[in-house]
Formats: sequence, C-alpha cells, structure tokens
Amino acid sequence: MAGLRTWLAERLPLDAVAAAIAHKTVPQHRHSFWYYLGGMTLFFFGVQVATGILLLLYYRPSAGEAYDSVQFIMTRVPFGWLIRSIHSWSANLMVGAAFIHLFSVLYLKAYRKPRELTWISGMLLLFITMAFGFTGYLLPWNELAYFATRVGTDIPGAIPLIGDPLVTFLRGGPQVTGATLTRFYGIHVAVLPAITTVLLGLHLVLVQYHGMSVPPSVDAEAARAGRPTPVMPFVPHFALRDLFGWTVALALLAGLSAYLPWELGTKADLFAAAPAGIQPEWYFLWTFQALKVVPGHVFGIEGELVAIGALSIGAIGIVLLPFLDPNTARARTVVNWLASVAVVFMVAMTLWALMGGVQ
Repeated sequence: MAGLRTWLAERLPLDAVAAAIAHKTVPQHRHSFWYYLGGMTLFFFGVQVATGILLLLYYRPSAGEAYDSVQFIMTRVPFGWLIRSIHSWSANLMVGAAFIHLFSVLYLKAYRKPRELTWISGMLLLFITMAFGFTGYLLPWNELAYFATRVGTDIPGAIPLIGDPLVTFLRGGPQVTGATLTRFYGIHVAVLPAITTVLLGLHLVLVQYHGMSVPPSVDAEAARAGRPTPVMPFVPHFALRDLFGWTVALALLAGLSAYLPWELGTKADLFAAAPAGIQPEWYFLWTFQALKVVPGHVFGIEGELVAIGALSIGAIGIVLLPFLDPNTARARTVVNWLASVAVVFMVAMTLWALMGGVQ
C-alpha cells in the first residue's frame, strides 16, 4: 500500500488534496443545519445514477416495448421492482431536497459576493433536475405519464412565434408518439447527464473554493461580540454529520420503496380519451394549477401567455438575484418577504391542485 501511495503521489496531487481537506472548516451556528441539504441532494442524485444504470440494462425505449420492458423489470428481474421504486422515490426526494436547499440558500443570503457563480450553477442544476423529472416521467409509457406529457408539452405552444416549433421539437412531431418517447429517453440518459456532469463539477469546485457562507445576522452577531464565527473541521466532524444524514435518507428511501412500491399503471393508448383528473408530478403541480387559475384573457392578452411570461420573468429574476440584490438590510428584508410569498404561493397552488383545483 505504501508503494502504491508513492506511485500515485508522483502522478496525482494527493498531498495537496489531503492538506486542503485537513484545513477545510465549516461555520458553526444555529443555522448550520441547512448546510447539509446540498449534500443530501447530491446523495439522492447518486442513487438516481446507480439505479438508472441498472434499469437501462433491461429498458427498451420504444412505444411497443417500453411498457412491457418496465413490467418485465418489476415482475421477472430479481429485485427489479425494488430498484425501480428506489429510482422513482429518490427522484421525488431529490427534487424536494433541491427546493428546500434553494430556499435555505435564499434565506441565508448565501448567493452574495463572491458566490454569484455558485448560485447560478445551482439554479441551473435545479432546472435540469426538473427536466430530468419531466423527461423520465414518460419513459414507463403508461396512461398517466402519456396524457400528463401531452398536457405538459402543450404549454409552450402558447408562446408567440416559437410556440409551435418548440412543441414539435419536444415531441419529435405534432403529437406525443413513440418518437417523443425515444427523444425523451435520449435527453434523459445522455443530454441531461452530460450537462449535469459539467455543472455539478463546477458547482462543487466553487463550493469548496469559497466555503460555506455565513448569514449576515450571524456575521453581525459575531462582530458585536468581538469574536469570529465558530467553525468546525470538515473532517471528521461535518463529514460524519453529513454521512449520518445520508444514512437517515437511505433508511427513508428503503422504507418508502419497500412498503409503498411505485406502481406501473395501465399501458398508454394513443387513441383513448384522456382520463379525468390527469395531473403532472407534484413538483409541477403549482405551475399547472397557476395556469388553470389565470383568466382566459388579461388586458386583452391570452391568459396562458401572461402566466408563462410571469413564470419566465420570475425564473430569470431568481437566477440573476445576486446581481439584483444590493445587499442592504432593507434588500435582505425584501428578499425574505419575496421568498416567503413564493413558498406560500407554491404550497397553496400545489395543495389546491391535489384537492381538485379548477376543473
């Protein structure tokens, strides 16, 4: 082992990495709990990669074979039902952890200088996570996924000029067909993972380089007391706490997958009428319900276009937040209020949709 270490040390910067890890510290204060959510999201992503690779060994991305291949995985492949359940549950838990991580960063003001690129890369990763969910939802080719995808891909059609070409690009044609399934499969297993690899690498490097952000309130409190903010060593203190969180997440994931296995449903029929109450996954419900609530026309403009425009402006605004926030006490209060309004709006729209919403 000593010889192997010497051989590797001559070719890789092992000593520099070990020294950096040994000297890395994490701020310790009453808000430190939120620091673990990024690692939790990363853990669920790792589970997605591992289980996704196993599912790829048996899945067939065609309209005639997709449903049957998933059914084969769940009924004939040893523990196939468990792997698929873990993949599906971890996808939902990953999205949930990513959203909580987003709002924790907002409230802790961790997007401030010099962490602008960390924030932007994280937001892009959140959007890609949503794209993973949207493209992966169709792959079992069941009835619910088919009609939900048809509704979801209809939404961009309201955009002037580029709406129809965009819908055709997403679907691989004018309608949701086997071509859509093949296209979503390619995006889900090749395009999005490639982009994620680059962004995730950049995000992790930036997090390591800049370290964990200290909230302004904690900074001010330490300044009044005339002392620096307490820190803890990354290894072993923070790393062991992170590992404990992953263990809890794994236990939750195993329990959900074993006791509430993910159902397959009925095979999609392209000529059947859409069943009543078709809805997208829970993390898209708030946008789905918001589009339904908007009136048909707002100041003479098509309501759906107004809603899409408002959501797009909101998305652009939150990505550019580090450059829009002047980092004053009043601005921090405004950002907190806006974040709270966004949380209430998203939760309210989601609950409304779950209870039936606007028909």
